[in-house]
Amino acid sequence: MRRSLRASLALVYAVTASAQVAPAPSAAARDSAALERLRNDWAGLRRYRAANDSLAAPAMDERRVVFYGNSITDSWARYFPSMFPGRPYIGRGISGQTTPQMLVRFHQDVVALKPAVVVILAGTNDIAGNTGPSTLEMIEDNLAAMAEVARQHEIRVVLSSVLPVFDYPWKPGLEPAPKIIALNAWITQYCAAHGDTYLDYHTAMVDARGGLPAAISADGVHPNEAGYRLMAPLAEAAIAAALRHR
Repeated sequence: MRRSLRASLALVYAVTASAQVAPAPSAAARDSAALERLRNDWAGLRRYRAANDSLAAPAMDERRVVFYGNSITDSWARYFPSMFPGRPYIGRGISGQTTPQMLVRFHQDVVALKPAVVVILAGTNDIAGNTGPSTLEMIEDNLAAMAEVARQHEIRVVLSSVLPVFDYPWKPGLEPAPKIIALNAWITQYCAAHGDTYLDYHTAMVDARGGLPAAISADGVHPNEAGYRLMAPLAEAAIAAALRHR
């Protein structure tokens, strides 16, 4: 009887062990998967295709706003219901993206949704070199191209400052802080010259090192909930200013 019980327990243990969750993929496996996504869908056109297809046209009195960007926008979207209750705000951020990728999907993920305003937050991943080396001029050209396309379709443009970064955890040593300041200066001037609205997150969020304080970011690049709550009223004010120009 004892032998039978021991055999049964051994069988249960073996079955339970085999049913355990597989170990997390290695860094090499994750890199391979990311590379495969870039090969097959470099601009991320598949990410929001179904959501866009199911989205109804805006109502006559609706002032739809598309928040367009990278992981910072992507992560923020889950807080929209609590931070922007009742607002017709749509998130169209994709983690890791650079401005050339965003330019490719701009028509699909912004123009086709017929928003009154687009809030563009982009450029930090370009500085980090996510899709290869990039100069500030290259980033500026892509931001200008997105703004021009929006204006051609009567969409008001809000260009956001790039958030402060002291160092990128995945690409250390690039000293991004002064590059971000220079890019934000260009964005400010561009908005003034073209009648777009400048949304200044940087001034409200920067610390003494030129990065994000630990209180509002765990990794020095991406805001936490407290960081997004700091950003939300700034975004609302910029959107209101853009709508007044209509």
